[in-house]
Parts: sequence; C-alpha cells; structure tokens
Amino acid sequence: MTQTQSEARTRTFGWSDPAENASLLGRRSGLDLLRAMAARELPSPPVMHLIDIAGMDVEEGSVTVRLQPQEFHYNPLGTVHGGVLSTLLDTAAACSVHSTLPAGVGYTSLDLNVKFLRAVTIDSGLLTTTGTVLQRGRRTALAEARMTDSSGRLVAHATSSCMLFDLP
Repeated sequence: MTQTQSEARTRTFGWSDPAENASLLGRRSGLDLLRAMAARELPSPPVMHLIDIAGMDVEEGSVTVRLQPQEFHYNPLGTVHGGVLSTLLDTAAACSVHSTLPAGVGYTSLDLNVKFLRAVTIDSGLLTTTGTVLQRGRRTALAEARMTDSSGRLVAHATSSCMLFDLP
C-alpha cells in the first residue's frame, strides 16, 4: 500500500553543532553541563531534537526527561517504537551518572537492559523517565531508569552500567 500525498505527514527539525557541547567535556562538571542544557543556556544534543524530548530536570545523581508521544514515534504495530523508549531510558540513566562526574571525568554506557511493561501510544500522555544512580565507583557506575505514563503507571524500566574514565 502506498501513501497518497494527502495522507503524507511531514516533520522538520533543526539542531545545533554537537561539537559545541563536546568541546566543554572535561572542562565543566557533568552536573554543571547538564543543568546548562536543561536551562537552555547550552544547546541540547541532536538526538533530543530528533525524538522531540520535551524537557529535562537535573539533580546530582538523578535526571528526568519527558516526551509527549507522537505519530512519528510509532512502529508498524501502531505503538511507540521500543528504540524510542530505549533512547529515553538510556538518556535518563546515563545522564544521571554524568551528573555525578567532576570536570575531567567522562563515561560511556557499557550496557542497557530494558523491560517493556505496557504498550505506549499517543493516548499514554506525557512520558516521564527518571534515571537514578544506584552505585558509583571509581571505574564503573550502575544506574536505573523508570518510565511512567501520564497516569503514573510504570511502562518501562531499565538498568545501565557505565564505564568511567579520565578525559585527556
């Protein structure tokens, strides 16, 4: 089945040069960098524009991101694609680790273990995903992320391990 012109939907978005934020890594603490992004003093990473993240709250050890599900998030089954949900979970968990790092320390995700608990659609309303650091050592950190719908129901959960390292 092909889509006719009258059925087609379009979406246009833009983003800032990601090198702007990358150049600050190692010079600012993770908490400072994330708070500046949340306050829109620094541009958000391109992926946040790609999936249309609605906002971010940052505290040391915890980051919350919000997303209003849209049709462009849907998979062929008519629900929000698991990759979109995983991106939100990964962002919240990894950024919660980032919020604990001093200047000069970087991180990367080692794994992401996701459990999808219920289907997400436009009718789910605003998704709120909160990441929290469960444990942080000198070389690794463990974080979790919990995603709820507008009724407060848990729709997905994830755990993530991150490797910590000194930046050059």
